[in-house]
Amino acid sequence: MPDLGPPPERLTVHVGQVRRLIGEQFPRWAGLPVRPVARVGWDNFTFHLGDTMVVRLPSAAEYALAVGKEQRWLPVLAPQLPLPVPVPLAHGRPGADYPFPWSVNPWLPGEPASTGRVSDPVPFALDLAGFVAALQKAGTEGGPRPGKHNWFRGATLRTYDAQARRALAALDGHLDVGPADGIWRTALAAPWDGVDVWFHGDLAPGNLLLGDDGKLAAVIDFGTCGIGDPSCDMAIAWTLLTADGRQAFRERLSVDEATWARGRGWALWKTLVTCARTVGRTDEEAANARRVLGEIFSG
Repeated sequence: MPDLGPPPERLTVHVGQVRRLIGEQFPRWAGLPVRPVARVGWDNFTFHLGDTMVVRLPSAAEYALAVGKEQRWLPVLAPQLPLPVPVPLAHGRPGADYPFPWSVNPWLPGEPASTGRVSDPVPFALDLAGFVAALQKAGTEGGPRPGKHNWFRGATLRTYDAQARRALAALDGHLDVGPADGIWRTALAAPWDGVDVWFHGDLAPGNLLLGDDGKLAAVIDFGTCGIGDPSCDMAIAWTLLTADGRQAFRERLSVDEATWARGRGWALWKTLVTCARTVGRTDEEAANARRVLGEIFSG
């Protein structure tokens, strides 16, 4: 198993740096205002550039590994997909005391998905499944294999076995870990047929944008994309979709039992880690993790 090591050491980026980077490397945009986006992510710092673009700067060396991949593959994938994705407009280089490559992307409007914002859960699930199906049909020749660039999405779930086991141990006494242990063991034992397909790798609510009508409008953040086992993209069935939506999603994609079990495992791994980190807390993150765990236990 790969050594995942400690969490990356993140740096900080401020508006002045972004202005200098733009002025030095893309002077045609130097007069545009720069301001932070309202919702700050973890892997990247994102700033509005004018009204129609964003500057996206990795927060650590490990996250910077995805920049070249997105620059190379999003222009190839985008024409094959039924929803807008952030095809890069420019490829930045280190400068202005910022050490990593970075991107200028189009600003895709929309609000992050949530159960309360989705207008109709079953059509939403079907639209999302249609996007995943189209992505899986894209040609894989030369595509990026699982690795540090995407935290081994598309590889075996055993990569995260030690993390899951530590979380289960930490949660023992706070919840009934028996069902979680059984689901995890089933996921680890579920075989993959070895056929590479494209996956997004992080179909999280924050990367699914809704239009004003509450329908799926765009998919963003392809930093963990690659080719390999697509079961990691099934995790969204438990982290966001309703029970009816989950069934519609699975049927639209014709997901077999083994892939579904591995996808449930991907959802469980991350949820267990969050639950262990938020033991005793009552904030939104802790409540959402407990909600997702209930969805995972429900099937």
